[in-house]
Amino acid sequence: MTLLANHRLLVTGVLTDDSLAFAIAQRALAEGAEVILTGAGRGLSLTRRTARKLGDVGEVLELDVTEPAQVAAAVAAVEQRFGRLDGLVHAIGYAPPSCLGQGMLVAPFEDVATALHVSTYSLATLVGAFLPLLRRAEAPGGASVVGLDFDATRAYPLYDWMGVMKAGLESLSRYLAREVGADHVRVNLVAAGPVRTVAAKSIPGFAVFEDSWGERAPLGWDVHDAPAVADATLALLSPLLRATTAEILHVDGGAHAMG
Repeated sequence: MTLLANHRLLVTGVLTDDSLAFAIAQRALAEGAEVILTGAGRGLSLTRRTARKLGDVGEVLELDVTEPAQVAAAVAAVEQRFGRLDGLVHAIGYAPPSCLGQGMLVAPFEDVATALHVSTYSLATLVGAFLPLLRRAEAPGGASVVGLDFDATRAYPLYDWMGVMKAGLESLSRYLAREVGADHVRVNLVAAGPVRTVAAKSIPGFAVFEDSWGERAPLGWDVHDAPAVADATLALLSPLLRATTAEILHVDGGAHAMG
């Protein structure tokens, strides 16, 4: 039996085929899941083109997490097609240019608020909106929500306000896990090392991460190994880790733990 047989999943954040979300969706389909993708704004058409490379994707929905009407429409569409959700992948993040590579004293609050809304608060938005469908999960152990993270225990060069957003995401995931555990919904994060994606290229000086990460990681690190992150995410989505919640699973070669 495949690992995600009879699982119905919603995967956000697929933009191109080098994205972590794409690798997760691809792996989930291979393990027997039914998958719906979401895209937003100008990236929606690109998400739809990329979805063709995945083959048997149920649908691509428009979902801007800052627009309540789109969130409600997405919930209705998923309910109509799936009737329930066994898993949800949060792979959404954005910060205006002033929030990255400029230090902490340049970005106006309006830009920081945008980053917070899209990159952090959106996890609560999705869990709250889809909770009625997550409660109906038929997967052993209940539903699983997995968010993509980047280690927030350190201050990294140039990451600036996005690092603060990830720290907030980590805290939020614990509070959400506490709140929805009684509904048999678990909430976990995967803290990935730097992977060369379109999103990563938007970070000023991303090469700083690439050059140093493998040196610090005891296992080394391959910036092209999105499948390693996808495999870990799949484990969290599956019944294998049905008793795990409020956890941050680091998939970074061990770099986060080194001095």
